Amino acid sequence: MARPTTKETLATVAQEKFYKMWSIIDKMSRTQQEAPFSPEMASAGKETHWARDKNLRDVLVHLYEWHQLLLAWVKANTNGEKRDFLPQPYNWRNYPDMNVAFWEKHQATPLSDSKSLLKGTHEEVMKWLGGFSQEELFSKHAFSWTGTTTLGAYFISATASHYDWAIKKLKKQQALSKD
Repeated sequence: MARPTTKETLATVAQEKFYKMWSIIDKMSRTQQEAPFSPEMASAGKETHWARDKNLRDVLVHLYEWHQLLLAWVKANTNGEKRDFLPQPYNWRNYPDMNVAFWEKHQATPLSDSKSLLKGTHEEVMKWLGGFSQEELFSKHAFSWTGTTTLGAYFISATASHYDWAIKKLKKQQALSKD
């Protein structure tokens, strides 16, 4: 996927990836959706998420929580409240620990709730995205609170890139479960 560089492309790609992810999920039976991932998923890659996520719910709540990070950060900063993207005590070196905390937080969340939560935050993220101009999204230093990164890069990460991650993960699980 070429990284979006315009507001229009970002909105289109985010929606397309979101729908593609749901298309994969919707083709799964209820039993497949609720089943644990194959044990081989834990060693499918070097990144910690391969061992962390044990089922579809874990993937969906991960996406939801990253939407929550983006939304809280954008809302606070656009209202004049200085806030970092990652909450304390996390930073870009230890954020995998935050992802584990998200995982732990949602172990009692039903799959049906994870679906509803994610659909709701996706819609809210897309509304916020629509409220920013091309320049606000893709000009460096458009906002002091984005540092040296564009606001659009954060939206890409929380939507299109993360949905692509989920699609790859779900496809890997499908391939492993057919063996």
